[in-house]
Amino acid sequence: MKTTRKCRALLSVSLNFLALFFSISAFLTTYWCVGTQRVPKPKCSKLRTHNCIDYGVNETDPNKVIYSWETGDDRFLFRQFHTGIWFSCEENIHDEGEKCRSFIDLAPASEKGVLWLSVISEMLYIVLLFVGFSLMCLELGHSSNVIDGLKLNAFAAVFTVLSGLLGMVAHMMYTQVFQVTVSLGPADWRPYNWDYGWSFCMAWASFTCCMGASVTTLNSYTKTVIEFRHKRKTFEQSIREEQAREAFGYLRERSIHSISKTVEVFTQTPRSSRKMPVPGDSLDLSEIPESLEEEQC
Repeated sequence: MKTTRKCRALLSVSLNFLALFFSISAFLTTYWCVGTQRVPKPKCSKLRTHNCIDYGVNETDPNKVIYSWETGDDRFLFRQFHTGIWFSCEENIHDEGEKCRSFIDLAPASEKGVLWLSVISEMLYIVLLFVGFSLMCLELGHSSNVIDGLKLNAFAAVFTVLSGLLGMVAHMMYTQVFQVTVSLGPADWRPYNWDYGWSFCMAWASFTCCMGASVTTLNSYTKTVIEFRHKRKTFEQSIREEQAREAFGYLRERSIHSISKTVEVFTQTPRSSRKMPVPGDSLDLSEIPESLEEEQC
């Protein structure tokens, strides 16, 4: 029982640790959603000779009319972007590197409250996961004491389940805010196409590990309680059987003792108190009829 319970506790701790690692990684990274943005091509210069528009005229002359022979999508440049909870970063078309902006500032005013709720829920999700992980580690340290281990196991299961529910709500709220921002966000940011990134996958993997840890913890708690009750019932039944055997043995000894005592008393009774048979030759048969006649008269 002790070895099995310890193995279940190790499995719960491992799943909780993975959930905590994935959640922190997803919360701090900016790859929840990735895609491309369509922006106008910049003007060609000496430093930039490709992916740009060459007007072929002297741009310093204000009297010259500038024409571009590029039409359709040729006039646009598709740059990569990736967005997280805190920041949205896109490729800098004017220079090397990336340009990042706060995603909270990009979100529409009507969705900022939901976004802040999502951020707070993500923080609480991580905090509750850490509390559950700490309780599970303490349970491993109290593996020799079944009662203390059960108490820690129950609290760890409660905190883990609550963290999983908060994490699920936080992920769904962020997804809703991002989809609204795609439609109503700033025109220079709106994606041309997008998809979910590896940070988003890590967030839901964290939720999956969290639920797995909570189910394993509850299963460990239930199995330990059932095994403990079964052992207690078996122990009480063995005690009752032992008491019944002792009672039977005591009654048997008492009955044997009383029988032996009765036999001993009977053997010690004096012979004078017993009735002795009268010999036949000592009786005078001539006297019997006279006595019978007197009785009849």
